[in-house]
Amino acid sequence: MSSAAKDPLNDEIEASLAGINLQELSAQDSKESRGASHDLKTGVIEGISGTDVFVELGPRQQGVIALSEFDEPPSPGQSFQFSMHGMDKKDGLWRLSRRQARIVAAWGDLYEGAQVKATVTGQNSGGLELSIGPVSAFMPASHVDLARIEDLSVFLGQSFVAEVIECDLSKKRVVLSRKKAMIADRAEAREETMKGIDSGQVLPGKVVRIESFGAFVDIGGVEGLLHVSQISRKRVEDINEVLKVGQDVRVMVLELKDGGKKIGLGMKQLEENPWDTFAHRYQIDQVVPGKVVRLMEFGAFVEIEDGVEGLLHVSQIGAKSRLQHAKEALAEGEEISVRIQDIDVGSERISLSRLDSRGAIIGSEDSVASEDIDRALGGKDENAGKTNLGNLFAQALKKN
Repeated sequence: MSSAAKDPLNDEIEASLAGINLQELSAQDSKESRGASHDLKTGVIEGISGTDVFVELGPRQQGVIALSEFDEPPSPGQSFQFSMHGMDKKDGLWRLSRRQARIVAAWGDLYEGAQVKATVTGQNSGGLELSIGPVSAFMPASHVDLARIEDLSVFLGQSFVAEVIECDLSKKRVVLSRKKAMIADRAEAREETMKGIDSGQVLPGKVVRIESFGAFVDIGGVEGLLHVSQISRKRVEDINEVLKVGQDVRVMVLELKDGGKKIGLGMKQLEENPWDTFAHRYQIDQVVPGKVVRLMEFGAFVEIEDGVEGLLHVSQIGAKSRLQHAKEALAEGEEISVRIQDIDVGSERISLSRLDSRGAIIGSEDSVASEDIDRALGGKDENAGKTNLGNLFAQALKKN
């Protein structure tokens, strides 16, 4: 490695290898590894069907492998090495992979960036000791996993794929990183998954992390953000009351940004939309109960029912002088009566007023008096025939 003396990784490796002779470990591992099999099998391509490639492995032995594991579609009759990952009892086919077949296990094939299969043989204060067939290697603790692992002993005896990050033939020193291999696998899985994801698609997912602004959901190897505003048509104050880590959910893909690096998800889109029937259930000038859910300088947002909010403009809150802020007259959580002034179903907007048709606050004494006057003018007062209009106004004013 160039400028190794200034490389923090090199300093970590040197400190971790203090007192350890990899050459001795390599000689010991060589004796134990002679004749070891890498569980590879040569097969011949039979044909391709969709995204599956069928392989002849021998007499009465067939397998299947994903087409994506080949750099380019193979031709019938071509031979490759495969690793076998169990048989599917339903169709009698072996599940195959070429990733293991590409793993190298000899000094002549090792190079920085190569992926190898290594087995953990021991541990020290700085990391793990491993063997790649007859070759010994070392893995710094910071490269064992994506997150810091406090107890490295859990990996003893395990085998996994790692990336070579240093290879010095003169010192017979090989340094590995499982972390880099995991990152590469994630990127590959993400790319494969992204091929089948489109906006508007509904997918199963699992909640993996919850933040104040939303939840991150795994949708098959990639994570998307389910913003708090997209969780439900009901107002969500605390995400933890609605979702839990590990919970299975169904989400809709709302948007894909930066080539799929940012995925926006939604759940409320899968719920029944109350706006679809709102205009059939409510009408202009109708007085309805509501709950103040948000206060702004220009007005208040009032929830009429789950998933439906209307704007009560500051000019429609009080009958007196103009308010500077909605909070001067209302409080969040307060239940009030409002009058529907306008309904725009297409834009999902409702204009509200806290004033009646004469400008009095709905439910106030002024409003009640004006209702008596309106009934009298409409000829609906039961005493309308027994008195004149002046008396009616006098009666209304007495109530005030």
